[in-house]
Amino acid sequence: MTDASANSLVAYDLSSGRVAGAVSVGERPGPAAVSPDGSQVWVANQFGNSISVVDTATLSVTETMPTGQRPSAIVFSPDGAHAYVAENSAGHPEIDVFDTETRTIAVSIPTTYSVSQLVPAPDGERLYAAVSGDIAVIDTATSTITARIPTADSRSIGDLAISPDGTKVFATNINTGTLSVVDTVTSALAGSVQLSRYTGSLALSPDGAHAYVTATDSGGTSSLAIVDTAAFAVSDVLAIPARRMLADPDGTRLYVATSSGDMVVVDTATNSVVSTTPTGHRAAYMVLAPAKAPAVTGLTPDHGTTGGGTTVTLTGTNLTGTTAVTFGGTPATAVTTVDDHTVTATAPAHTAGAVEVTLTTAGRTLPAGTYTYQRPAPAVTAVTPAQGPAAGGTTVTLTGTDFTGATAVAFGDTPATEFTVESDSRITTTAPAATAAGPAHITVATPTGTSTTGTADRYTYTRDTTRLTANPALFSLTPGQLNINLNLSATLTDTSSGKPVPGATVAFTVGTTTVCTATTGANGTATCTGPCPVLTVLLNLGYRATYAGSPALAPTTTTAGLIRLG
Repeated sequence: MTDASANSLVAYDLSSGRVAGAVSVGERPGPAAVSPDGSQVWVANQFGNSISVVDTATLSVTETMPTGQRPSAIVFSPDGAHAYVAENSAGHPEIDVFDTETRTIAVSIPTTYSVSQLVPAPDGERLYAAVSGDIAVIDTATSTITARIPTADSRSIGDLAISPDGTKVFATNINTGTLSVVDTVTSALAGSVQLSRYTGSLALSPDGAHAYVTATDSGGTSSLAIVDTAAFAVSDVLAIPARRMLADPDGTRLYVATSSGDMVVVDTATNSVVSTTPTGHRAAYMVLAPAKAPAVTGLTPDHGTTGGGTTVTLTGTNLTGTTAVTFGGTPATAVTTVDDHTVTATAPAHTAGAVEVTLTTAGRTLPAGTYTYQRPAPAVTAVTPAQGPAAGGTTVTLTGTDFTGATAVAFGDTPATEFTVESDSRITTTAPAATAAGPAHITVATPTGTSTTGTADRYTYTRDTTRLTANPALFSLTPGQLNINLNLSATLTDTSSGKPVPGATVAFTVGTTTVCTATTGANGTATCTGPCPVLTVLLNLGYRATYAGSPALAPTTTTAGLIRLG
């Protein structure tokens, strides 16, 4: 807003509701215009006969350009290539067309009388100028006035606004307190509505459905009149001493600068005052610098568990001022704006499935991507029984969480061939055989992950018990014989599984003499023949079969007799 009494341009932050700063410009600043890209504000200094070019990013004057006397109106063309400045040099008022790149006047358009307001058509092909009580239509290609449309009062126009489709121009008639509307297609007055004794400033809602007009009665009391532009009738009057107004581009708010130096925010849905903030400035003119559009370009990670708690980073542009992030409509917690490009938030709990994420900043809510809620990875909290033989076959019950949809159960690196998911917290399974005794962690896998290991999921394999069985061996002696060959055999059985043990080494001894060793066959039987001193045989009359054991099988031994024939 321009403050003529302070010779300054004041920046008011709409998102925070406070004055963001001020910069000194020329003498008696009045009308101002924002470049279409929002990077500059051109301020017409009415007593300084100049234009101050203000950089909106730094809020500093970058250039001061001379004009004719008392510049009274200024607007940019929609493409930003030109700026139109009305000036009122005595005897020859005109509209100067500035080339915004060279900062020079490309052409001047003479007007019969001084111009109080300017507004371009949305397509930039026409420029409408308030000349006394008429609206002059200017062809911007030829810089000529092609028509003059009378309004409801021939004396003076306070403000102009054009409908979004460019078919209607609205004008406030100061002296008669009316709002006129002209049809740009027919170039004729379409109607007028009486508002009060006097009218002044004017703003249109972004959709053109409402006109907001400052109205002052004969006693000098100002108010804000709201006109339904379809019915062209007053729909509401707010007791606000309005001086200037701006409609938010999203249509939800109206910003009203009052004659007392306050900024009043009106909710346009209810026509109620949302807030009133003293600014310390009396607006001579107000313009809206378009905010750089925020955008979210990244969401990391894009998935998490249904319990929530995942820290999600949203990246993009112009994210400063973020006030909320939602996941499927549920607000996130710990929303933090790290910088203009980064926002972090903690995902709330939600049922499984994909949800849309939104981010709200500067009063606007925009899509931020899709986030998929997944069930947590399973967890094993108890194993019953907690041990069993290495041969496997033990029925084991697993207790835990999030077992639904389990795709695998493993004992260490060995998968269980059988398991049943009885509930989300219970699985029964059969322990597979192990190659060695010792502890093994039981894990459960689901589509969302595999359980982490810990002491609660430990299952201990014990070595299988074994048994050797041997039959008495027969032998015969001849007089003077010193050694004898003994035919010995024994069968090794895994008593935990009841199956014979193949491939095991069995040693056969008589007393302290090792007669022979043999490996068990498929039936678990080891057979061998070896010499033994006759005296040793006669002293012991029995032999011992010994299995030393393995990582999975316990050792065992047995004895059998040696029986002499004859």
